[in-house]
Amino acid sequence: MLSRRGLLKTFGAFVLAALSTGAYAIGIEPRGRPRVVTHRMTPPGWPQGLTLRLVLVSDIHACDPYMPASRIAEIAHQANGLSGDMILLLGDFLSGMRLGSQVPPEAWGEALRPLSAPLGVHAILGNHDWLDDPQAMETGRPGIVQAVLDRLGVPLYSNRAVRLEKDGHAFWLAGLADQLFPATGLDDLAGTLASVTDDAPVILMAHEPDIFPTVPKRVAVTLSGHTHGGQIRLFGFSPVVPSRYGSRYAYGHIVEDGRHLVVSGGLGTSILPVRLGSPPEITVVELG
Repeated sequence: MLSRRGLLKTFGAFVLAALSTGAYAIGIEPRGRPRVVTHRMTPPGWPQGLTLRLVLVSDIHACDPYMPASRIAEIAHQANGLSGDMILLLGDFLSGMRLGSQVPPEAWGEALRPLSAPLGVHAILGNHDWLDDPQAMETGRPGIVQAVLDRLGVPLYSNRAVRLEKDGHAFWLAGLADQLFPATGLDDLAGTLASVTDDAPVILMAHEPDIFPTVPKRVAVTLSGHTHGGQIRLFGFSPVVPSRYGSRYAYGHIVEDGRHLVVSGGLGTSILPVRLGSPPEITVVELG
């Protein structure tokens, strides 16, 4: 039996542990320098001799004081240093935080301006790029983020595919419109893939991973963000994941029926400025 003093000591230890964990989850982990997580794969039917290194930057959620323009500029510099063939921006530039203030679009846009790669920088929208842009929600047309990307010269993929080449080998880069907003989403997977006109492999950008069960084997790899790895991840499990599939597509490299999905842990936070067991990351995908 514990004495009263022992009980108080034990309770005090729990309180201190909880306070320490909370301080770390708010003040340290979400604000640290992003780790670099690399996934290597050779999808079925991948052309021999074609190697691609893709740098994924997802879920920036520009917001003061948690993701200011100065930090976004540091992330852009770090991404450039990873020697990717392409840099892919997987959506959610805008913040869903209520405990901070939006970074002006011109500020986070200029922070991203240095991004460059031999085969270009390419982007899709995420759900917060609609939800936190009232005019876009009202009109059904992308507004704030589209304008920033246009100024940067970064192409936005909204249910379209583009044929690219590296070292004489062709491949397609496709991107879906968001699956959640406005209304019930604008994504059109069948229409997007209908524009692919040859047998070259397809790389699909889709902000939310929930599309993956319907993605055909024709697609070499699907690249997603959105989940933040659950944002809180304990012992490899995320108690809350913004997906109708729960933790099935919460994070990492997932292979189902020979089809490949990579879900980036992303960079910022939404709803609450907390990350625990799911540090910010830049994701690298190596194909070949």
